[in-house]
Amino acid sequence: MEINGAVVLVTGASSGIGAATARAASRAGARVVLIARREERIRQLAEEFGDALAIPCDVTDRAQFEAAVGTALERFGRIDVLVNNAGQGLQATIDAIDPDDFRALLELNLVAPLVTMQAVLPQMRKQEAGAVVNVSSGIIWATLPGSGAYAASKAALQKLSAIARAEVADAGIAVSLMFPSITETEFVGTVRGSVEDALQMEAASGLKPQSAEAVAEAILDLIRSGAEQADLVPEAYGGTLKN
Repeated sequence: MEINGAVVLVTGASSGIGAATARAASRAGARVVLIARREERIRQLAEEFGDALAIPCDVTDRAQFEAAVGTALERFGRIDVLVNNAGQGLQATIDAIDPDDFRALLELNLVAPLVTMQAVLPQMRKQEAGAVVNVSSGIIWATLPGSGAYAASKAALQKLSAIARAEVADAGIAVSLMFPSITETEFVGTVRGSVEDALQMEAASGLKPQSAEAVAEAILDLIRSGAEQADLVPEAYGGTLKN
């Protein structure tokens, strides 16, 4: 899909990969819809762009997101791309995972991407074209103690996305998956469970953190190509990135 002139909706757009993706898309000529709970941040970000819309929204609230889609359609008349980036981690061993934390994680990392896809697919079907990029994680290829809940949520998102891709391909819609590695963002500091353990696991991995901008460029490449997936994970850790 051509990004120049496209309407690109990004969730989790207030920081990290989401903010970087929004900036990269805007530089490429897209009209960007910024979705996040932190209203001040996305409004400031929207001011950087020539044609952007900031909509405060909790993506785990179906009514809020559907209203946001309606607002975007009123402004731009179409939605060409959805980047499902909003997400959170959970660091705890299996015997210490709080079931309520796990449920909240699944709501954000798995159920919300389903709801957001359901909200934009009718418009994309009318357009007979569209692109969805769901952001998973390279952690699903590792077996790291303490990461079970988070890895499970992202592994489930992989399967959901693969089946969605097969189901909507005939409508001219490409559903793709992005697998980042460790990225320089606020992510680790916001995990449920033990932030300290998450930081220790990250430090012990031996992986060099990548920039959010590098992930954003890979996401834009997926939008352009419509490929099934891309990753920034080194080969030694299960990905395709040359060491």
